[in-house]
Amino acid sequence: MRRRTFLTTLPAGALAAGAAVGAPAAPSQTPAGSGQAGQGAARAYPYTGVGPGDRIMGAPFAGRSTAWGTQGAAATAHPAATLIGIDTLRRGGSAIDAAIAINAALGFLEPTANGIGGDAFCLMWDPAQGKVVGLNGSGSSPRGLSLETARSKAGSDGYLPRYGAVTVNVPGTVHAWWAAHQRYGKLPWRDVLMPVVEMCEQGVPMPQLIAWYLERNMAGFDRSAGIIEDNDNRKRVYAPTGRTPRVGEVFANPDLGRTYRAIAEGGRDAFYDGPLADQMQAYFRRIGGWMTRADLVAHRTEWVEPIMTTYRGVQVYSLGPNTQGLSTNQILNVCERFDLAGMGFQSAASIHVQAEAKRLAFEDRARWFADPSFAATPVEYLNSKAYAAERAALIRPDRVMDRAMPGDAPTQGDTTYFSVADRDGMMVSWIQSNYRGMGSGLVPDGMDGHTLGFMFQDRGELFNLRDGHPNVYAPGKRPFHTIIPGFACKDGQPWMAYGVMGGGMQPQGQAQIIINMVDYGLDPQEAGDAPRWQHEGSSEPTGHPAEGSGVLHLETGVPEETKAQLRAMGWTLGGPNGGFGGYQNVVRQVNAQGPWTYGAATEMRKDGIALAY
Repeated sequence: MRRRTFLTTLPAGALAAGAAVGAPAAPSQTPAGSGQAGQGAARAYPYTGVGPGDRIMGAPFAGRSTAWGTQGAAATAHPAATLIGIDTLRRGGSAIDAAIAINAALGFLEPTANGIGGDAFCLMWDPAQGKVVGLNGSGSSPRGLSLETARSKAGSDGYLPRYGAVTVNVPGTVHAWWAAHQRYGKLPWRDVLMPVVEMCEQGVPMPQLIAWYLERNMAGFDRSAGIIEDNDNRKRVYAPTGRTPRVGEVFANPDLGRTYRAIAEGGRDAFYDGPLADQMQAYFRRIGGWMTRADLVAHRTEWVEPIMTTYRGVQVYSLGPNTQGLSTNQILNVCERFDLAGMGFQSAASIHVQAEAKRLAFEDRARWFADPSFAATPVEYLNSKAYAAERAALIRPDRVMDRAMPGDAPTQGDTTYFSVADRDGMMVSWIQSNYRGMGSGLVPDGMDGHTLGFMFQDRGELFNLRDGHPNVYAPGKRPFHTIIPGFACKDGQPWMAYGVMGGGMQPQGQAQIIINMVDYGLDPQEAGDAPRWQHEGSSEPTGHPAEGSGVLHLETGVPEETKAQLRAMGWTLGGPNGGFGGYQNVVRQVNAQGPWTYGAATEMRKDGIALAY
């Protein structure tokens, strides 16, 4: 079914839902209803002191209800991506088919957070096997880029730069699509991707938040143009009229449509061992980069065994290193030692324990996490309840720890996230990213004067340059990764495919979702709409040291009494900074009467919607 035909078959309420989005932390958009959609200097909205409207049912801070259905569900960061996922399911596709279509669509619709120049990870419930399975779709550094050369590109601070060819690793996303489709796809490969090709060619109106981020990303590239080897191609794709698209204006990317068409017709090999690979290699030769066709040909997606912990009887699954998934488990393992429910929802005591658990977990993250092919992380020990008990004992109930240190274990941002589930019980938790917003700043040349329409990731920035560190740069090595999907089960059966995007916010956000639902009884939408905390300033796997006890950022909805008590404990508090992540969730509910059902929830801090049918 063509996209426009599908849109006309949906109820009006489903289409209108796409307009219900929250304002960004520091908006540069003119207020809605002003008759303008300019993107000049930031303007204050004239709504000071105005709170949300009143809901007759549910938590007062929830922006909408959970969407329920029996046949399938999807929750994404853009309404059109959710719609194309539901359409794929209705056409008989599996949840993996829908996930691939959604991810391809988001690479066009939300280029500020993801694209085929980046990497992908997945946790999913396989109903045939009756278990959670994991997929690691991260790429390696170029084999022709030495540690010595990487160090020569470091900035004055001694760390790798945030943009440019030295930060580019092999993109893993397309290979991850192919590997997942080969195992779980129902629709023909071409049929999964062609509706997205049409979308890229026809264009889609630009939503509020993505328009804001796109303008900010392009301005950031302009400020750093001196370290980016090519600045023309990105402007041709994302600012074709000399500026980025404004809210409500139709944005198209026919160059990306041509690339998707080649992948739809040629499969994985078109990207990794065919004409697109040739174009990418030629581009890096032109600009003086390092990635080659041989690097692309050598790439493989890895099916991995997830790591699991329990939180008050719920089985919580994560992906191990080179991701930070273990950090979610560690935060929950420490929090389980405390009576958070008794402390009270959004209380100072509860937030204090959660934030201290994060500080402890992130010191282990900085010390140990790396590509397991190059360094052995003591995962079993760090994931254990015994270790969590030792770490929990370090938390003081009345004041902040002076300094958090990594445990003595035995030797051994931006992102898009979405959830989707099908009628057969398959549930997919998928996360994909170019890393720092849009990525490296580099958009490869295409044929006949075109580009390939996507930007390469800058994930290589996360390598460490210090000898002896597990995450030290090496040719053909995968860097430490922040992006992590989440999955949880109850009594060995799937419960929810969930995630919270946003760099180091991800394990903090995932833990808060689990705690909100398990300890405080919130439903999926309420759990995501609840005010969040975010701690910054921990040590990093790149080698950046901790900044004292860091800064604990709190959203506006956290009670003032809670904030005052946290200050008295010694916390340095920060206000809303736009870094609280983006959440999606699809839950499976077993009902006493009738069949199980799906509930879909989405992030009120983003542009997306959740639908179920």
